[in-house]
Amino acid sequence: MLQEIVIKTTAEESIKPLVEVAIRNQLKTLQHGITRTKERIAEFEKRASMSSVEFEKKLQSGKLEETVETIDWNMELTALRLLERQYRSLGDAKVC
Repeated sequence: MLQEIVIKTTAEESIKPLVEVAIRNQLKTLQHGITRTKERIAEFEKRASMSSVEFEKKLQSGKLEETVETIDWNMELTALRLLERQYRSLGDAKVC
């Protein structure tokens, strides 16, 4: 899906470089969030001695009890997917 955003301003200076910098900064922020979230997920995997794929299968099948730990782990996985989608979407953006 192609999306287009139009930015209008009365500023005399070109805002294109500012928008490009803002996008690069947001990509850095998203990448930092992805890295930190992956680190937290790795900690859950290490403590539980299972992968996140295995964790999700067990959680969905009811083989795991819902605890604060499992809720937190599941939230981190959800956050990771969101951050990665946002990163891909913004990374594909072109300022014309």
